[in-house]
Amino acid sequence: MRNDWDGQSFPHPPGRRPLVGDVLGADPRKPLQSSLERSKGLGPIFELKIFDQKFVVVTGAELAAELADESRFEKALSPALVALREFAGAGLFTAYNDETDWALAHDLLRPAFTRDSMQRYHPVMLAAAQELFDHWDVATEPVDVSADMTKLTMETISRTAFSQDFGSFTRDEPHPFIPAMIAALRAGQRKGTLNSMPGAGLMAKRIDRRNAHHQEYVDRLLDDIIATRRASTDVDDRDLLGIMLHTPHPETGARLDDVNIRHQILTFLVAGHETTSGALSFALYYLSRDADLLARAHEEVDRILGPDRDVEPTFGQVAKFRFLRRVLDEGLRLWPTAPAYARSPRETTTLASGHVMRPQDWALVLLPAVHRDPSVWGETADEFDPDRFLPENSRGRPTQTYKPFGTGERSCIGRQFALHEAILVLARMLHRYELTYDPAYELSITERLTLMPEGFRLELTLRTPATSEPDADEQAQPAESRTCPVSSIDQPGL
Repeated sequence: MRNDWDGQSFPHPPGRRPLVGDVLGADPRKPLQSSLERSKGLGPIFELKIFDQKFVVVTGAELAAELADESRFEKALSPALVALREFAGAGLFTAYNDETDWALAHDLLRPAFTRDSMQRYHPVMLAAAQELFDHWDVATEPVDVSADMTKLTMETISRTAFSQDFGSFTRDEPHPFIPAMIAALRAGQRKGTLNSMPGAGLMAKRIDRRNAHHQEYVDRLLDDIIATRRASTDVDDRDLLGIMLHTPHPETGARLDDVNIRHQILTFLVAGHETTSGALSFALYYLSRDADLLARAHEEVDRILGPDRDVEPTFGQVAKFRFLRRVLDEGLRLWPTAPAYARSPRETTTLASGHVMRPQDWALVLLPAVHRDPSVWGETADEFDPDRFLPENSRGRPTQTYKPFGTGERSCIGRQFALHEAILVLARMLHRYELTYDPAYELSITERLTLMPEGFRLELTLRTPATSEPDADEQAQPAESRTCPVSSIDQPGL
């Protein structure tokens, strides 16, 4: 995937060398974080040259907002997503804009995220969370937060996507699908990172040979599940698989074929579990390090859920956790778990920076930098402050400058699902446990397709929730308005 921008020049980090470009000074284990560090002082747009591959990176909020204009720009597949196609095929996240199955799948799956569908998923989310808590209740050591959050979100998405229970908290060994999926996914990622290196083709073939059996196992298991469900005489549309199998397009009558259904399931598994587990992990990291914020979170969950730590939030209560929502928003501002996306112009255009961009060019929007632009977020942009998402503090903030779920028609279709799950889990966890962090731990972030705290552990002890009266804001609202509709849960500050 070449990206030469017709020879135009951009600022770049110091120390560029012939042949290797800007490789020196980069951290191959943490390319995004090193890019974030190296972007300082280079302005709102710069370039990185890795061997013969050129990456044009946008870090300024104004330029990012310009690239979000759907009338002028559209999604491009970055090298990371091209690599993901090696594993997940042409799913919603990885399809090219002109692939007809993308629009078909998008239209068919929109009903899977309506309010009625979310109400069906709610008890599945609760059941998976309870399995995690049963596991934690007998833990004798601090828990690995990111690892357990990832198991939880994998169980949730697999059960709601195709009614598969992988037994993450009940099996002694992981279901073989999980390590096979991870191995196949990492193989694709390694090929993506090799793309610009000399001899990449030869190394890619070697990776394919070593990991072919993992890919074959994943594909075979999903194909068997799809074939079994298709052969069934029962029309079961309680999950995403059922919707894809049994729902024709309302206008054309078209349906997805079985291979594309497998691609969509893989896409939801990959994109739908790590992003949410990362968001939960970052939220818990920042809450656990700030006693005042943690006290406010405990007050909110105790006020809404009451004194019984075993009570489960109802579907309608989830949208009432406004402070928890702001905590998630702020965690995703500092560390958006899907940290970048690429954009290309629909036709040749000139950016506000003066650079001319053609349809074959693409720019990578680096969200951790965009979300910290002082022109939008102020001089405290690097600090964790959930109250910056209060309505009175959000008022007047430029639009298109907060994009943790992507942008435009290709933005994440499952954002309402992810936010509902994350708020539900946070509420139950904070209502049930006291959190104690290790003061020696310094935030370390691992980079896969997503960002995730690494080595972050918490000591959990069962707590006795406090009792309190509903606050004035809660009492002042008519009963029917106290539960925000699911359609509004993905709006920051609501």
